[in-house]
Amino acid sequence: MPRPHKKRKVNHPPKMLGFKPFGIRFCDTEHVDMQYEEYEAVKLVIYDNLSQDAAAEKMEVSRPTLTRIYNSALKKIAQGFVEGKSIVIKGGNFEFEKDWYKCKTCFKLIDGVTNPTTCGDCPTNDKDELVNLNE
Repeated sequence: MPRPHKKRKVNHPPKMLGFKPFGIRFCDTEHVDMQYEEYEAVKLVIYDNLSQDAAAEKMEVSRPTLTRIYNSALKKIAQGFVEGKSIVIKGGNFEFEKDWYKCKTCFKLIDGVTNPTTCGDCPTNDKDELVNLNE
């Protein structure tokens, strides 16, 4: 029996739920599911310009594991780009380093606050406007 996979550390959730090809309605496209840890690997290696060793350390995985996650993400990005598929970021075997909340109205990300009720930037007084991303 294989040992269970360790949860990958994700420092910051993406601001969006995914991407879609320009000029094609979302409902008219197939989509590719990208996991949160794949998003984090691409963010750390390409956007933050970290070496794979440093990125693996931040995600608390081995370098070969980071490379597998990263290559899987690149393949999904390429598939979406070449085949005109939407990319949806969801799920995976991960945990955030701290609690994150997202406003349903303005999509602002809020971290490190215990049970916030509003984002503070929206004009709405709706007490149920935040979604806990850790659940």
